[in-house]
Amino acid sequence: MPTHSRNKTLYGKLVDSHTVQVIDAQNVLLYADLHIMNEYTSPQAFAGLEDAGRTVAAPGAQLAVVDHIIPTHPVRPRTIQEPASALQASNLRRNCARHNIALYDTNDALQGIEHIIAPELGMIRPGMVVLCGDSHTTTHGALGALGFGIGTSEIEHVLATQTLVYRLASTMCIQVGGSLPRGTSAKDLIIQIIGRIGAEGARGFAVEFRGGAISALSVEARMTVCNMAVEAGARAALIAPDDKTVAYVLQRAHDMNASERQAAQAEWATLHSDPDAVFDRHLTFDACTLEPQVTWGTSPDQTIGVGHAIPELDILADPVQREAAQRALNYMGLKPGACLAGLPIQRVFVGSCTNSRIEDLRTVAGIVKGRRVAQGVRAMAVPGSGAVRMQAEREGIAQVLIDAGFEWRMPGCSMCLAMNDDVLSPGERCASTTNRNFEGRQGRGGRTHLMSPAMAAAAALAGCIVDVRHAL
Repeated sequence: MPTHSRNKTLYGKLVDSHTVQVIDAQNVLLYADLHIMNEYTSPQAFAGLEDAGRTVAAPGAQLAVVDHIIPTHPVRPRTIQEPASALQASNLRRNCARHNIALYDTNDALQGIEHIIAPELGMIRPGMVVLCGDSHTTTHGALGALGFGIGTSEIEHVLATQTLVYRLASTMCIQVGGSLPRGTSAKDLIIQIIGRIGAEGARGFAVEFRGGAISALSVEARMTVCNMAVEAGARAALIAPDDKTVAYVLQRAHDMNASERQAAQAEWATLHSDPDAVFDRHLTFDACTLEPQVTWGTSPDQTIGVGHAIPELDILADPVQREAAQRALNYMGLKPGACLAGLPIQRVFVGSCTNSRIEDLRTVAGIVKGRRVAQGVRAMAVPGSGAVRMQAEREGIAQVLIDAGFEWRMPGCSMCLAMNDDVLSPGERCASTTNRNFEGRQGRGGRTHLMSPAMAAAAALAGCIVDVRHAL
């Protein structure tokens, strides 16, 4: 049962400020400040809208992108050759034109992954409710916004009313103290947390991340944490806005005048859990013990420190978990007790809405500069947006990656979910900065090891999984 208290959590404040109507003890009609769409979850919603003779209630509160199915080959103009994918893109283009919705289309200079471009274009601000037909909408909680994914029928409802029938979540506080050790990152932190609490450890909860280790993270690193919280089942992920958040947002909020900025900052200062707020669950972690993480299985919670061995299955008391772990090992071609360090890889993928921002690319470039990708390894770097790509080229990052042997690609979701022609071949093993390692996620029979950009860069140079701390 969700907690109801006069002493509010940040989650409770965001829900209360956007509740149009209380339906019952568990459900409210929630107003959405921004609704983001992509080409593959919106067509049915628009079709339902048309069949019902309805229009879009608030075109200016919509944003559309082409990102999941677009090829990332570095050629211009970009064209989508696959017929079904091309149809999805053309349908989105037609629907956006019909309803006067802003679209970052295939050849737009600012096209990119939906969860990358929305914050960088100043569209995400503290206190907002942000919806999208994609589970990783939790990313936007890094800016103090309540973001979460919705289904196609819900997309239609949002388009027609700018509201959503919303079931309240329980609340969880994850307190992370200490500081990140050398060679570790936000990606390592969130993977370790998922590994500790399990893939359903936050199921049904809106999670607020707090503590010194979280405060020390950059805004982009916080996005990585909130992005992957959904892999523990979280319905939302939040980090209260602070001075870093305000600076990030105001730098991009070109539409706000001086008085609007002053008023906004006063409002944003209230966006935190009250001192006496009660969470339904409270967990504590110490960042000081963190090691670089690598997943060994087919779920993000199947992870170990890079220097550790894959656990023996008999430590799993639950027979269902043991069976799942054995299936994962069979798929990955691994055995209990084996070490991942030294395991050969054939592919490296740097990208996705988890790790394709400029800070991620800077990290990779800093490790590979003046060195070469190992022979037999195909390494790809896919920036999250046109803006990130242009900035990386201005800073010389792109050239460093190219000189090291990386393919420098165009923006898009790319190999994260293999909905285009960026796919693994059966049996290929990939060091990947993405958020999911499910069976076939990056291509039928492909074997994905999730890790940080730094770890992926080190793997690219070595041709195998290695501890990045030895490469620094």
